[in-house]
Amino acid sequence: MTEDSALYVYALLPDRPGAADGVTGLDGRRLRLVPVVGTALAALVHDAAPEPFQGDDDQVRRWVAEQSEAVTTVWERTGTLLPMTFNVLVAADTASGRSAEQRLGDWVRDQRDEVTGQLDALAGRCELRVEVALERGAGGETGAQATADTRESEGDGRSPGMRRLLAKQREQREKNTAGQLADTLHAGLRRQLLSVAEDLRDRGPAQRTAGETAVLSAALLVRREDIDAVGAVLSEARAGEPALRIRFLGPWPPYSFTETRPHEPAERAAR
Repeated sequence: MTEDSALYVYALLPDRPGAADGVTGLDGRRLRLVPVVGTALAALVHDAAPEPFQGDDDQVRRWVAEQSEAVTTVWERTGTLLPMTFNVLVAADTASGRSAEQRLGDWVRDQRDEVTGQLDALAGRCELRVEVALERGAGGETGAQATADTRESEGDGRSPGMRRLLAKQREQREKNTAGQLADTLHAGLRRQLLSVAEDLRDRGPAQRTAGETAVLSAALLVRREDIDAVGAVLSEARAGEPALRIRFLGPWPPYSFTETRPHEPAERAAR
C-alpha cells in the first residue's frame, strides 16, 4: 500500500463541521472530520501509513497523551464523542479498490444505531477520576497502646532486634486498623458518590503511596452540572475523616464508559 493510504481513527462523533479545526494529534498531525454519508455521524482522523505506531515506552506514552489531548479538545467542542483506543487504523483495500474512507464509512454505517444511541446517552456527561486513601497511623492509637508504642520508639532498653520486631508489629496493627476503617469508609463513600453520579466503575489506583491504605479508586460518569456536587461529597468525607487523602481528576471524555462502543475495525493496527 502507498504512504498515507490509511486513516488513524481517534473518535466517532456527531458531524459538526469545524469541530476539528486547528486540532493536531500524534506528532503534530493535522486532524480532520470524515463525514459518514447517509448518517449524521463523522470520524475524527488523520491520514496515515497502513502501519501501527511503534516506539519505546516513553514515545508511546507521549503519543497516547497527544491522542488524549486531541480527543478532549474536540469533545469540549461537541459535548459528546466515542473515543477509540490507541493505534486504530482503517486501511484501503487494494483488492476491492475501496479507499480507507469508503471502508470507514461502511464500518460506521453498519453500527449507526448503536453509535448514535451511545452518543445521545453520553451527551453532556463527563468522566471524573476519584482516588481516596487513608493515611495509616494519622489518627494514632490511644491509652495503653499509645504509651507502649512511645516506649518502643524510644527503645526502652531493648535490643535492636527486639525494637525491629516491635516496629513491625506496630506497622501491622496500623495496617489492620486502617484496613478495617477503609472498608467502612468505602461503603459509605461509594453510596454518597452514586447519589450524585450516574455510574461508577471501580479502577485500580493510578499510584500507590507508602503508608496509605486504599479506600476507593473509581471512574464516575457525571453530568457536567453535577461536578461541583461530587466535589462537595469528597469535601464532606475529608472533613469527617481528616486522615483521608483524596485525588480528584477531570473532567475528561467518558473513556471508562464506552466499553460497549462499536467494535473497532478488524485491522485494529492495519497490516
